[in-house]
Amino acid sequence: MSFQWLEMRITEEQDRRRKEAIVLERLPRALEELHKALAACLEEFTAAFGTEAAEMTLQSSRIHISIREEQDGKWQQSAKVDISAVPSVPGFQIEHGNEPLIIEVGMLPGDKVFYRDRKMDKYVALDELTRRVLDRALFPKLGE
Repeated sequence: MSFQWLEMRITEEQDRRRKEAIVLERLPRALEELHKALAACLEEFTAAFGTEAAEMTLQSSRIHISIREEQDGKWQQSAKVDISAVPSVPGFQIEHGNEPLIIEVGMLPGDKVFYRDRKMDKYVALDELTRRVLDRALFPKLGE
């Protein structure tokens, strides 16, 4: 005996799993693309405030950013940001401050990705994502 609702649900679940596999395969490259965008931002920041003012490292599925200020002739860490690829989302978890920012990553045609702020339920462009990652760390005294 065949049930139409069951066949439809099986097809839907197969489609969901296929899409999820594509996003998971693309997630490391999305992290690399975010790294490149953040590197461009930090290059401009360090040009303005000194090469020691910021440092970023990329390790397999994690980006670590350290922000420093010069105090009494020594560079002291003033902020840090950690970005992790989280396959269960799938997307990124951005840790800076108390509450992590969860950004979902999805696929668009042409091997392009989209970003969605889970908490705000809002899609964000790469420019807005770099601002959300870096603004409070780079400019804590300026406010929002």
